[in-house]
Amino acid sequence: MDPSYSRRSKSARRVNEILNGHEDLCKRHFRMEIDIFQALVQKLRENDRLVDGRDVSVEEQVAIFLYALSKNATNDTLADWFQHSGQTISCYFGEVLNAITELYSVYIRPPSLHPHPILSKQKFYPFFMDCIGAIDGTHIPLELPVHEQEPYRNRKQTLSQNVMVACDFDLKFVHVHAGWEGSASDARVLQDALNHGFQVPPGKFYLVDVGYANTPQFLAPYRGTRYHLQEQGRVRQRPRNYKELFNLRHAQLRNHIERTIDIVKMRFPILRVASHYSVTKQIDISVASCVLHNFIRLHNGDLSWPENTAVEIDQEQFVDVPSGDHKYHNDIHAFNYSREAGNQKGEDIAQQMWAQYVSQRS
Repeated sequence: MDPSYSRRSKSARRVNEILNGHEDLCKRHFRMEIDIFQALVQKLRENDRLVDGRDVSVEEQVAIFLYALSKNATNDTLADWFQHSGQTISCYFGEVLNAITELYSVYIRPPSLHPHPILSKQKFYPFFMDCIGAIDGTHIPLELPVHEQEPYRNRKQTLSQNVMVACDFDLKFVHVHAGWEGSASDARVLQDALNHGFQVPPGKFYLVDVGYANTPQFLAPYRGTRYHLQEQGRVRQRPRNYKELFNLRHAQLRNHIERTIDIVKMRFPILRVASHYSVTKQIDISVASCVLHNFIRLHNGDLSWPENTAVEIDQEQFVDVPSGDHKYHNDIHAFNYSREAGNQKGEDIAQQMWAQYVSQRS
């Protein structure tokens, strides 16, 4: 028997055993449930986005890609695990990455303009009925040649890209703007996203944190007032005034973006380390991970298990990156012109909310 055929068969059998074995194996190696893996393969086969190679089926191609995202595996490790040449591994990794990023417009879509059911809860209604989601900047480590590093050095002096993400209240990404240098402010990345297709429908708004300007389209909490849920929990007391109440309700809704970011980074641990791929591929991996997150979400994948699953990457490889800007730096003129209107909008909502809150307690 041809030894190369035996190696190929061994690789195919290994992938097949995982896909027909205990679901925990698929979650461990490919970071999703078996039925969702199969649905992803089927989607990627559509319109010949991916086709079976002479030696590597689409199932194996997708397995190679997801295993790399799960373990931050090197090309040599992938070649050993899947029993293919390094050239074959590199080729199919790139093809799967391209195919998934091409699905961006299919799975990362603008939010619904109809109010989400969560907004009908008494504590949010009617104050946030025009809110369509939340926005944040998240830093993802990058590995770069020495001569390219400086612009990507963030305030923690590590290297990262600053990725703007927006999500809805179903924990799905509705926009991803990747590739900006780690030294860029969150507000600057948002401004660039607006210059490249990101839109806020008239009358609607997103919730943002204090790293952004407060505008009618991007509503921030009050500065200098408790606004994190952890802060509210520590003091264990009711809001004492309209600003604290507004910040509490704001944080309860904006927590959706923080949870969405945490889920995608736990599911795909490669986002927590500096990987060995080219800069372009590292940026595309961050986008592809968000596409995969939405695909899993649409197929009702369990969002809780990544939190309780061991990460098979040496934690010493994890890069300490900023969690977001702590304040707005007044660096975007277009936003500065709208801050007075944004402050008034927030003030009106907060005062109305406080009036309702007081009347219900009396």
